[in-house]
Amino acid sequence: MTGQAFFHAPSPVPAVIAVVIQEGRALLVRRANPPDAGLWGFPGGKIEFGETVMAAAARELLEETGVTGEAQDVITTLDILVPSEDGGIHHHYILIAVRCRWLSGIPLAADDALEARWFPLGELDPITLPMSADVDVIAKRAETMSRSVGNT
Repeated sequence: MTGQAFFHAPSPVPAVIAVVIQEGRALLVRRANPPDAGLWGFPGGKIEFGETVMAAAARELLEETGVTGEAQDVITTLDILVPSEDGGIHHHYILIAVRCRWLSGIPLAADDALEARWFPLGELDPITLPMSADVDVIAKRAETMSRSVGNT
């Protein structure tokens, strides 16, 4: 095998989104950076090496909003495929949506968030609010999960 070059395909990047539903409202941030710059979505980011999914969700929530939360369970996963200019795939993120219970704090944008605030669930409409994929669907699923375990 001497002299042969090996090609290693890029791997998907694991990341979390922290889904906090409190009193019929979802905590969202307006993203500062690609791939969803300018769009409203859940606080989140890449999982660090050696960090658990739950720890990453709580950390990202605190870093982007100043809100302290308790990561509770996985809601769903999403594949985010960012296209390249040549029609291929530039980045592939695997987002793990984690339901988090609000513990304390008032949302203040920090880190890579432009704004942070609570939105009534009824206002999460992709036609009227520029938001990341499936924010409305994930928020409703998180609310249903919270009701079923008695945590709102």
